[in-house]
Amino acid sequence: MASAVINIFKIPELRKRVLFTLLILIVYRIGAHIPIPGINVEALKAYFEQAAKSAQGGLLDFFDLFAGGALKRFTIFALGIMPYISASIIMQLLTIVIPALERLAKEGAEGYKKINTYTRYGTVLLCTIQSFGLTVWMSNMQSPKGPVVVDSGIMFIIISVITVTTGTMILMWLGEQITEKGIGNGISLIIFAGIVVRVPAAFMDTVNKIISRSDPIIGIILMGLFVMVVAASILLTLGVRKIPVQYGKRVVGRRMVQMTSQAIPLRVNAAGVIPIIFASSIILFPAQISNMLGGSKYAIMNKIQYWLSPGHGVYMFTYGMLIVFFCYFYTAIQFNPVDIAENLKKYGGFIPGIRPGKNTSDYIMRILNRITLSGSIFLAIIAIMPDFIINIWPEEVSHEMAYLFGGTSMLIIVGVALDTLKQIESQLLMRHYDGFIKKGRIKGRY
Repeated sequence: MASAVINIFKIPELRKRVLFTLLILIVYRIGAHIPIPGINVEALKAYFEQAAKSAQGGLLDFFDLFAGGALKRFTIFALGIMPYISASIIMQLLTIVIPALERLAKEGAEGYKKINTYTRYGTVLLCTIQSFGLTVWMSNMQSPKGPVVVDSGIMFIIISVITVTTGTMILMWLGEQITEKGIGNGISLIIFAGIVVRVPAAFMDTVNKIISRSDPIIGIILMGLFVMVVAASILLTLGVRKIPVQYGKRVVGRRMVQMTSQAIPLRVNAAGVIPIIFASSIILFPAQISNMLGGSKYAIMNKIQYWLSPGHGVYMFTYGMLIVFFCYFYTAIQFNPVDIAENLKKYGGFIPGIRPGKNTSDYIMRILNRITLSGSIFLAIIAIMPDFIINIWPEEVSHEMAYLFGGTSMLIIVGVALDTLKQIESQLLMRHYDGFIKKGRIKGRY
């Protein structure tokens, strides 16, 4: 590993790419600490400290995860890259529904270029709407140290909307620059950096709590759990079921040639972190609506807010079921066994022992349903792991550290790290250097 890191800086092109990526990430972190003009930083901090003690901060904590802590500081990157991710997911779903977009997707590079343009327009629209709602909410916010916004006039709203929208577009541009001139996927690395920078403070907070209670056994157990969750996340990210495919003989020139055998890779977790994002957004909305309607005035609202608060049994069961549902939903949208069966039949391919056509599509669907079930249950366990840790050790583990143990955070960290290391290793091996591991290769998610 040490020699591989040294070799990175021996290759001029790779060294340039790595340093460029680090420079862009530093710019991103600097921007995440520049607040919007007119914000009382101390009052804002006091408000979120008060909100953290109740269920009110649940949805904000979730979105602040993708913003790298910039949302709670209301900086120029307050919305992070989340509007672009939302626009990409919406456009991906519309591609399946709208025939015109589906035809564009089948045109290749030119079609995807147009779809990417539409995604950017959608990002601007979503960011404008979200930044307006966020600004109006901040304008009406009161904390123990006074109002959060010093002068909540129309000019503050206009300036804040323009600033936050521009900040998100700059982040999108920075991510594209990393993808083009740096190493790894730029958008993923920006989210990765926003999560990783919170690890040291959360880790030290947990260590101080364990030391204050003089119970090192808890620290050893937590370290073991952390290793297990990382290993499980790697298995879930890289797990693939390969269906063997054979092709008949073809005439090449004047000879009859047997085509090589191939395989159809079916990922255990084909949906990635999308089910967690959907499930988290849906399950946290009732509590937010209850707060907006003044939940304390209605008994039923209080019960709903209590049942769906993180750590409650009803919350964990509902959260897990939603993740399983969205795993199947998103996989069904992304993966069409009928098209695969038709393409195999068209090019003379077949699965050994399975008739071409409908039997092939039914066979692929049956296998896909089985591996999606195991993958979705595995994903749900990782997602609710933080709630188990908080319930077992409420005084020893900080909430932020617990949520870095599993769910979206861990899967993003593992997935992005594997993809980036794979690209670096490919560059090293292409120039006849040793990779990160002597035996085997680092496998990516795709």
